[in-house]
Amino acid sequence: MVGPRPDLEVTLGPLRLQNPVLAASGTFGYGEEFEPFVDLQRLGGFVVKGLSLMPRQGNLYPRTCETPAGMLNSIGLQNIGIDTFLEDKLPRLRTLNTAVIANLYGESVEEFAALADRVEASMGLAAVELNLSCPNTPMGGMLFGVDEDLTEKVVRTVRERTKLPLIVKLTPNVTRIERLGEAARRGGADILSLVNTFVGMAIDVHKRTPRLATITGGLSGPAIKPLAVCLVHQVAQKVGLPVMGMGGIQNAEDAIEFVLAGASAVQVGTANYFNPSATLEVLSGIEAYCRRHEIRHVRDLVGALEEKPPES
Repeated sequence: MVGPRPDLEVTLGPLRLQNPVLAASGTFGYGEEFEPFVDLQRLGGFVVKGLSLMPRQGNLYPRTCETPAGMLNSIGLQNIGIDTFLEDKLPRLRTLNTAVIANLYGESVEEFAALADRVEASMGLAAVELNLSCPNTPMGGMLFGVDEDLTEKVVRTVRERTKLPLIVKLTPNVTRIERLGEAARRGGADILSLVNTFVGMAIDVHKRTPRLATITGGLSGPAIKPLAVCLVHQVAQKVGLPVMGMGGIQNAEDAIEFVLAGASAVQVGTANYFNPSATLEVLSGIEAYCRRHEIRHVRDLVGALEEKPPES
């Protein structure tokens, strides 16, 4: 028996989405690149490629390589810069009936402040996502996202400069990820997104050289999904902020795992590289799942994990 069409709308603090499926930053360009494959207006939203104050060329090649059930990347945050995005890309994107989210990163608190000022003065963005997994240059290369005090400071700095819903993207490369989530909450975050990539490395055993020019890179794809689901579950239970989950989502069942673990929405990332229509396939699959199980509101699945051992 197939139930009625479910209500797919979700609310994460001040951010309302028409459905829980978004495309993740760094895997979807600036949105327009995917228009031949995806009706962008059917998505809950998409997070554009990370934006810095000035354009960046990124790292030397090679900067991607395949791994078992995943990939390593060391793109180096290549992008057109915040001003070019706001002037050349956003006017078109703001006409779409979907949430357009800017991903911001800086190498100092002052850079994050300047980026926040830029987006607050623009129109058409639904929210801001902060990438705290980049080096804080004045602190000797320390990543913002692995230090509680730095996380709280940069989030508070951005919070003071924008009224847009504020999403903080957490790195998994820490011992207690919930503590970083709590620091983001103290700083004024509205939503948490997790996880960013895991640090990994691959070696060409014939050449005896790293497969990436930067030696290490960020591991993503299906291989990290069990780890990501676990971390989403921890953060959703302990921090008290709405969560967007990501990490290895290829299909609707993957996405629903994150939702049951506590995520109110999901971001599809690496799957976009090998299946440009992945986001819409995930969305259709979630709707079919809800119909099959007669679930009227997808939000009823959020955190609905039944924590009991499987029957033998």
